[in-house]
Amino acid sequence: MSLSMQKPGLIALLGSGETAAAGGQAFEYLAERLGPPLTVSVLETPAGFELNSAMVAGRVAEYIQVRLQNYRPEVRLVAARKRGSAFSPDDREIISGLLSSRLIFAGPGSPSYAVRQLAGSLAWEYTRSRHRLGAALAFASAASVALGTLALPVYEIYKVGEDPHWKPGLDLLAPFGLSLAIIPHWNNTDGGSDVDTSHCFIGEERYESLRAQLPSGVSILGIDEHTSLIIDLAAETCLVIGRDAVHIYCDGHECSYRQGESFEIGALGNYHPLQEPGEGIRPQAWQAALEAEAQREREATERRSVPPEVEELVAARQTARSQRNWPEADRLRAKINDLGWNVRDTPEGPSVEKAD
Repeated sequence: MSLSMQKPGLIALLGSGETAAAGGQAFEYLAERLGPPLTVSVLETPAGFELNSAMVAGRVAEYIQVRLQNYRPEVRLVAARKRGSAFSPDDREIISGLLSSRLIFAGPGSPSYAVRQLAGSLAWEYTRSRHRLGAALAFASAASVALGTLALPVYEIYKVGEDPHWKPGLDLLAPFGLSLAIIPHWNNTDGGSDVDTSHCFIGEERYESLRAQLPSGVSILGIDEHTSLIIDLAAETCLVIGRDAVHIYCDGHECSYRQGESFEIGALGNYHPLQEPGEGIRPQAWQAALEAEAQREREATERRSVPPEVEELVAARQTARSQRNWPEADRLRAKINDLGWNVRDTPEGPSVEKAD
C-alpha cells in the first residue's frame, strides 16, 4: 500500500486483563488483521516511576510473545520511563523501535504520570505518527485513561484522597473529532461489600461528581474488566470483544454495548476523518515516520516477490496437505526452507515470506 493510501490503524482499549484470556483475544484480533511480519513495542512509560517498570512491561511482552507465537512477533520493550533521565521519552535511540512497530502497547501504571511524561514528547509523536500510518495501538488500564481528552487521576483520588477532578489527557482522538474521558475497570468489584470500587476504583458516588464536572462535548467511555473496545477509524465502526460490555455517556444520554456487538463510531462523538495524515504532528517526527514506513514497504515488497520455483513447491505442498500426505508436505516445506523462504499455514491459505 502506498503512503498516500495509508489509513489510521486499529485502536484496542482494554478495560483490564492484558495478560489474561480477554487481553489475548484483543491482541489476536489486531495481529490477524496486521498479518506478518509483526513487530511489537511495549512502552514502559505508564509504570516508569516504579522501580520494576521493566518487569511490569516485560510481563506483557512475554505474554504477547507466547500468545501471538503463530505470527512470530518481534517484541521489544521501549524504556521511555522519565523525562530528564537516562531513559527519556525524548531520547531518539531509546524510542527508535517505535518507528518500525506495527503494534504499540502501553498499559498499567499511573495515568497522571503517563500524561506528564508523554505529552509533547518525541515518543508520543512517533506513536501518533505510526498510528496514522497504519500501526495498531493497544492501551490498557492506566494507558487507556491517559489517552483521553480528560484523564482520571485515579491514584490522587483513590489513594491520596483528593477531591474528584479531571486532568488534561493525551487527547489522541481529538484530530478525529472525538473528545473522550476513558474509564477502564468500569465494573470492578475488588472492594467486595465493604467499599465500592467500580468506575476504576473511585466508586459510583465520586463518579457522579466527576460526570457533573464534564465539559460540554466530552463523552465518557466506560470499559468493563476483561473487555476490549476495538475502534476502527477507517471503517468508522467499533466492536466490543471479551467478557462484558462498554458504556457510553454522550450528550446526556447513556447506552451500553455488550460483547460481540458493533456500533457506528458516531456513538462516541462527532467523528470526522483527517484532512491530512500528518495533521498536528511535529514535522520532524512525521518525516522520520514516513521514511521508516517507506523502508518497511520496500522490505515487504521484497518479501512478496516469491520466485516461481518456490510458488510451485508451495502449491505442491498444498496438494499433499489436502491428500493428508504429511511426510510429503514436510519434505516440501524443507525444500522451501532450503531456498530461503518460510511458509505459514493460515485460514486463508499458505503465507510465504523470505526467511530472516
